[in-house]
Amino acid sequence: MAKKNKKTWKEMSPAARAGVVAAGIVQVSLMLAAQRDISRRPAAQINGPKAAWRAAALINFIGPIGYFILGRKRPDAVS
Repeated sequence: MAKKNKKTWKEMSPAARAGVVAAGIVQVSLMLAAQRDISRRPAAQINGPKAAWRAAALINFIGPIGYFILGRKRPDAVS
């Protein structure tokens, strides 16, 4: 089995470092936005339990994006 040759931070080019930092900022921003929205939104406006969406929002990019797409009820669906 071939071993992947991973680069360390020091071996990365400046552009690659900037890309990693930018991706990290986007990921943390999405997670914080999702957590804040879950905190402020009434439970009646969220599909499923808030605790489950809080946990899901901690999963890299998929969790917060999933919450914003699937977790919030649409304004016309709110009773």
